[in-house]
Parts: sequence; C-alpha cells; structure tokens
Amino acid sequence: TATQAIGHVTLHARAQQFASRVTGRLFTLGMQFWQLGESHYWGHNAIIRVQPFMEHCALAPIKGTGGMSGGIMSHDFVEAALMRRAGYHVWLCADLVGSYEQQPPDLLAELTRDRRWCQGNLQNARLMAEPGLHSVHRAMFVTGTMAYVSAPLWLAFLTLGTALWLTGSSLLGNFNVLPMELVGLWLWTLCLLFLPRILGIAAVMLRGEQRQYGGFLGLLKSSALESALAIVQAPVRMIAHSLFVVVALTGLKLDWKSPPREANAVPWSDAARALAPMSLVVMALALGIALIDPSALIWLMPVGLPLLLAIPLTVLTSQIGMGTTLRDRGFLLIPEESRSPAVLRRAWMHAVRLARPALATA
Repeated sequence: TATQAIGHVTLHARAQQFASRVTGRLFTLGMQFWQLGESHYWGHNAIIRVQPFMEHCALAPIKGTGGMSGGIMSHDFVEAALMRRAGYHVWLCADLVGSYEQQPPDLLAELTRDRRWCQGNLQNARLMAEPGLHSVHRAMFVTGTMAYVSAPLWLAFLTLGTALWLTGSSLLGNFNVLPMELVGLWLWTLCLLFLPRILGIAAVMLRGEQRQYGGFLGLLKSSALESALAIVQAPVRMIAHSLFVVVALTGLKLDWKSPPREANAVPWSDAARALAPMSLVVMALALGIALIDPSALIWLMPVGLPLLLAIPLTVLTSQIGMGTTLRDRGFLLIPEESRSPAVLRRAWMHAVRLARPALATA
C-alpha cells in the first residue's frame, strides 16, 4: 500500500506531507500502472504471505569489505525481487488507504535517513546481475541507484560548466548553432520539475477535493510554497547526496540509526556543525569566482545562495511555530486536518494514553 505522511507541525515536514498527498498519489498510480505484479514495497506497508516470505527472502550479507558490503540496508526492494523470482506477484495497491507514517521533521533528520537510503540503493546495484530476477526489479535497482548517483552527476555538470565559463572555453564554436536543442533541454527540465505538481493540482480539482486543501487559492499558494522550498533545498540535498555516494564508494561503513520523528527545532549549533563547512567552501569559491568573472555569480546564484543560507534555512524550517502559523493561515493543508479518519483518531488516543505514564514519571 502507499503510505501517507500525517501529523506534522514543522514547515519542512508539512511541505513534505503536502507534496506526498498532492503529487504522491499520481506517483503511486503511475508505478502501479507500469510495474503491475513486479512492484516493490517500503518495508512497513506490506501485506505479506508469511510462509513464502520466510522460505525465499532470507538475506545473506553481501560479500566483501567497506560500505558496499555487509547487511542489506534497503532490504524491502530486495525482498520484493526475491518474492517475484519465487513465482509470487508483488502488487502496489494505490486504492488501499489508511496506511500512515511520519516523515523526518527537519532537513538534518531527512539527510540522516537519506544517507542510509543512499548506501542501501548503492548496495542493491551489486545485485542487478543476480540470477533469476525479473527485468522490472533489475530496472528498479538501476533507478534506485541513479536517484543518488544523479547528485554527483549534477555537481560535476555545474563544476565543469563553471570551469568552462571562467576559462573562456565553449563546448560550441558558435553558441547559436543549436538554439532549439538548448531551448528543448530547458523545457524538458522545467516539465520534469513542475509538470507532476501541475498534474497533481489538476487531479485534486477534477476530484472536487480542493476544499480539503483550503480551497482553490489555498491549494495554489500551498503548491507554490512547497515548490519554492523544494527548489531552495535541492542544492543542499545535492551536496549531501554527493558526499553520501563518495562515502559509500570509498568503503566507509555506516551504522544505521532511525532518524527522529518527533518535532524538535534544530539548534543553531547543530545546524552550524553539520552545514557550516559546506557554506564556508561555497563562500570561498564564490569569492574566487568573483575575482575572475563576477557575472558568473548571477548564473550560479540559484544554486549558491541556498548553500550559503543552508544553516538559517534548516533552523527556520524546523520551527514548530512557523509550521503551525502557516497552517492557521491556510498553507499546506491536507484532508486529514479537517476530518481525521477513525483509525487516526484511535491511534492518537492511544498515543496520548501511552504518553501519560511517561509524563507522570518525569
């Protein structure tokens, strides 16, 4: 089943929660359409036939040393592939609702989770040649790997492009030789970035659900806020994912600890400790580029400025007050916040009961 994020209060997590509801449904339906009985699951949202699972899904450690060996971290993708190899179908059911989860509440917690996901997906790349696997599952191993390898590729593209600019070199003798191809590249890039969001809004409107998202204007302004936040956080994710890939490929081990799900504002000291080295390097590079060709900074600003502001961006988007204030003003609303299903009401009731003894002891 497709899990749905719920119960978030920070701006960062609420943006993720909103995006998963508006665009995530189309994403899930698309995977269901293309994967059919060769799908996968996400570890905690599966209805499993226990006996076949026990017979065919025992996971041996990957041989070797370093970060690409050892226990399989992204076990769910591998287990789904092994179930299909054994002759059982694995279906993603987009129409089964009621599967909820919580996302990391802030950017640092998200990156902690992504480090494990990155190493797990890179591990799975070693299993692509495993005998008997269905071609769809092999393709999913490839796409899972590229989800993180694309980050250093993007970084290399930016680095090479900047170097060519500063040295006065050009990949084309005449920049106007292939104008339509360059325009087409930009248009396809914009489509990949924004078309899923536009289609998600259209799907909400066609189903007449816009009132559950704060009305049509509320849906539009929430989508704009989520898109803007995703754009400014993308360079930080690019640098972090690039480092994760390097760490995994160079043989460094990773001990997995589940990231926090409770909403706690990120202290400035923690954000600075994690992100200051990156911001300082970017600042030094910006000063060097300014000495050579200040005009290049204008083109690099969409990537460089979020990296320079990564620390305050991380701290501010982790603030509970900012998230709740925007919620009260109709931003990033989801249907469950206006009418909670019975399963959620019961879950929250039990959570309150379990929390009372701990509070009394404290």
